[in-house]
Amino acid sequence: MKMPGNMQAMMQQAQKMQAKMQEEIAQIRVEASAGGGMVTVKMDGNKNVLGVKIDPEVAGDVEMLQDLVMAACNEATKKVEEQSQKIMGGMLGGMGLPPGLL
Repeated sequence: MKMPGNMQAMMQQAQKMQAKMQEEIAQIRVEASAGGGMVTVKMDGNKNVLGVKIDPEVAGDVEMLQDLVMAACNEATKKVEEQSQKIMGGMLGGMGLPPGLL
């Protein structure tokens, strides 16, 4: 199916914008802590955990350690989502899309 030239150009522009957004999101780096800093998780924009730091004091309590790691990972994921939304909102905001479409 062949699209009119104007529509095809718009689709190409949208694809370029999507690629740029994905590149910017991949560059995101966040750090989140739990237990007052007893567990710290570093995460990238693709939600890959880049590092985990555990205070030796909490290492003996396995259940608490599991809870703190989970809490720190969840907080890092939330931070990535927030930053991703800012990037997408900034790029797509200028396109004149109706509110709530993002």
